[in-house]
Parts: sequence; C-alpha cells; structure tokens
Amino acid sequence: MPAAPPLAPSRIVPDPRLAEPSPVEPAADLDAWFRADAGVGPAGSTTEPIGAAASLSATATASVAGPAVEGAAVPGGRAARRRAQQRRKPGRAAPSRPPAGPTGAAVAEGAGRAARRRAAKPSPASRVLTIGARLVGELAMTVGVLLVLYVVYLTWWTNIVAEQHAKSEAHDIQQSWNTAPGQVDPRNPGQYVAPNKGFALMYIPRIGMEKQAIAEGTDREKVLNNGLVGHYSDPKTAMPWDAQGNFAVAAHRDGHGQPFHDINKLKPGDKVVVETATTYFTYTIDADLPQTSPKHIEVIDPIPDKGPYKQPGRYLTLTTCTPQGTSTYRLIVWGHLEEERPRAQGKPDALLAAAK
Repeated sequence: MPAAPPLAPSRIVPDPRLAEPSPVEPAADLDAWFRADAGVGPAGSTTEPIGAAASLSATATASVAGPAVEGAAVPGGRAARRRAQQRRKPGRAAPSRPPAGPTGAAVAEGAGRAARRRAAKPSPASRVLTIGARLVGELAMTVGVLLVLYVVYLTWWTNIVAEQHAKSEAHDIQQSWNTAPGQVDPRNPGQYVAPNKGFALMYIPRIGMEKQAIAEGTDREKVLNNGLVGHYSDPKTAMPWDAQGNFAVAAHRDGHGQPFHDINKLKPGDKVVVETATTYFTYTIDADLPQTSPKHIEVIDPIPDKGPYKQPGRYLTLTTCTPQGTSTYRLIVWGHLEEERPRAQGKPDALLAAAK
C-alpha cells in the first residue's frame, strides 16, 4: 500500500461573516454599514449578522447613524444621507413648513382691520343719536342768532325808530302852540290834551334830556314804545297846572328811545322842567325809591306812598323799570313844584343855566 502523499498544507478560507471587519471610515464606506445593518448583501441578497459580527455591526451602525436609523435604508447619495442624519439627530427639531394659507400675523391683521371697519361704521342707534345731536346743535345756534338779533333790535333799532317818532311828536307840539298863539286859552292849558297825543315837553338838564314829548296815557304800543313819556291817566293823576296833586309819568329805561335811561343819576336838588302851551313848571328833586314792585301803584298817589311828603302839594313822580334791561321792579323819583313861569316871560333859570 503506497504511502500516502504528504498532506499539503490546507488552505483555510475564513468565513467572511466571522472575520473581524477592518476599520472603515464612516464617511468613505457609510453605505456598507447601512447595508450590513439592514441585512442587505451584495446583489440584493439578504444576510443576517450572527454572533460577534452581528453585535459589532449593530454597534458600528449605532455609532455612525445613531438611534434614528433603526433598520431603515436611506436611499439617495451621500448628501441625502447626511441630510437625513442631521434631521434625525435627537434634540433637533425638523424644520417646519409654513402653514398653508395666511399666517397668524396676517389673520390677526385682517381681524383688526375688520374690527376697525366695524367700529368705524356706526350702528343705526348711533346714527340716530348723531343726527339728533346735530339737529339740536343747529337749533341752538339758530336760537342764539335769533336772540342776538332780538337784543340788537331792542337796544339799537327800536331806539332809532322811537327817537325819530319822539322828535316828530315834539315838533308837532311846538307847531300847534306857535301857529295860533291867539287861540290859546290861558285858563284852559289842557285844551291840547287828547289820548295818546303829545301835550307838553320835558327837560332834565342833569341827564341831557331836552324837549322830550309828553303824551296823555301810558299805552305801551301807542305811547311808550314810540319813545314818549306817558302821563298816568288810569289811575288818573294830576296835571302840572292843577292846584294840587301828583303829576306822575312813565317812560322806558332801555330800548324804544329809553328816555328815562339815566334817571337813577338824579340827586336831590336837580331840576326837571315841564313846558306846556302857556307855562314852564320847574320841579326840584327830593328823593327816590331805588326798587319797588310794579304792583305798588300807591307811589303815584296824591301823597305818594314811601315818598318824602306828608301832606298834599304839587308833586312830580317819575317811574321806570329796573334793573336795566328788565321790567322786574320799578325805580321811583319824586320832586316838588318850585316855580311856575309863563312862557311869555321866557325860559326859567334851570334851562338858562343848563344852556351855558
């Protein structure tokens, strides 16, 4: 039996699955690690790491890809894998896409714009209130303008009209005295007296009054509003030529010529002259009553109530409204007859002194 030939040293081919893998740069052979971890072999065959090789492969794979690549193959090239690795790192949030449609800021801005439009658009109730307030304002302005015009009418226009009427009346009185002087009866100086007609003239040097017409009666429209001084005929008071009694007269203090506007300036001793067809009657002021009720008619009695006189005589009483611009109360001024002088003898001293 022939001797067996010596055994040639056998060539042992190591199992590639049991061989220790050589160190590979993750960046250079990252694809091999992902295929090994996923169990994908060459040419699409599947392999299953066993033993130490499997453990090593899992460790290497975990160290390179991290816990996010749990058995999933990442398609694409190296750049895609790097992007996938960066997205799957723990603690790093994936970039969020902007929500479809308008952003939150745009929605808030739109809502604010809509709210402003709603706030700018008044409700029906507010529109009614606005219109009502506008109408009230316009009405108030109209009333204010009318009041101003009325005050202008009272304090300016009525004065112009009344002063013209009073001057015309005074001229007519003088003309009636001078046209037929021979027909004047000295025993009947009241022959020219007629209701609402002028019969005498008044002078008050202290306040600058000259030739102010005196008419019979105190009718507001026919006498006082025409700028005339009215003689009280109801109740009836005395005439200047009467043997005794109280010659009481009234006139406006504001507006309508305002003949008695300044009689509050009269002082005791001041003179008032009344001229008739035949005579000048001069009165001296004695006292006044600054304020009394319009119903206090006793101030024009023959012996005036609250006046300075205690017995009958020949007196003068001037009455007007007070305070100025109102008719709430009455201002009273009293005087007594000092001189009776025929017109034929010329003007009394009171008028001559005022003329100098």
